[in-house]
Amino acid sequence: MWTFLLIAFVLALALAPLIHVLPSKGQRRLARLREYAAVHGMFVESRRPPGNEASDARPVIYYGQRFPTSSQREFSSASWACANGQWRRVGRGPRVPTCISDCPVSLEGASVDQYSCGVYWDEAGDEACIEHIRVALAHWTEHLIG
Repeated sequence: MWTFLLIAFVLALALAPLIHVLPSKGQRRLARLREYAAVHGMFVESRRPPGNEASDARPVIYYGQRFPTSSQREFSSASWACANGQWRRVGRGPRVPTCISDCPVSLEGASVDQYSCGVYWDEAGDEACIEHIRVALAHWTEHLIG
């Protein structure tokens, strides 16, 4: 009996570090969201939100849509920040596109540069939220490329 308990204890000690390496439920959810975005043509990266480029600002996840390489058009950079549902320009530039401001997902900002357009999001949602973002970015890209 004691031999069995000793073997079980040694096995538990050996397996304990492996359990800490396994992804948590939250990490698996984020991986699933980011995989969904990638499969549907978006890229995901960590960036500082527009209007808050201070070195101590927390990074937010940027979901972006790259412009086709066949597009020879130059795009001027612009960015917008959103707080409590109110969009404001950061620097000079046009108003926030309606496809972004009307997006039902709670966004923290948006930006466009020469290579892509995208939104800043805290990833508090599911695949349906990413689908809303994908549709909004597709409309925005279509409008920019014309």
